[in-house]
Amino acid sequence: MDGSGIPIEQRNAREVTHIAGKQMVPEGVSIENPAFDVTPAKYVSAIITERGVARAPYTESLQKLADETVRVG
Repeated sequence: MDGSGIPIEQRNAREVTHIAGKQMVPEGVSIENPAFDVTPAKYVSAIITERGVARAPYTESLQKLADETVRVG
């Protein structure tokens, strides 16, 4: 429910320490490069998708977008 149980994948530090193969940060710098984060629900006012914008309550609005896509597509 709160995202605390979701494992966050850490991506390769070279993605942010190197550009075109050249190291851009000093040796030994600690890097955290998460693939994504978990945003607390209180900060989410809408979910934007390729099918449209869903607003709370999300169960209903996301279902409506899915239903509209089935009718159209």
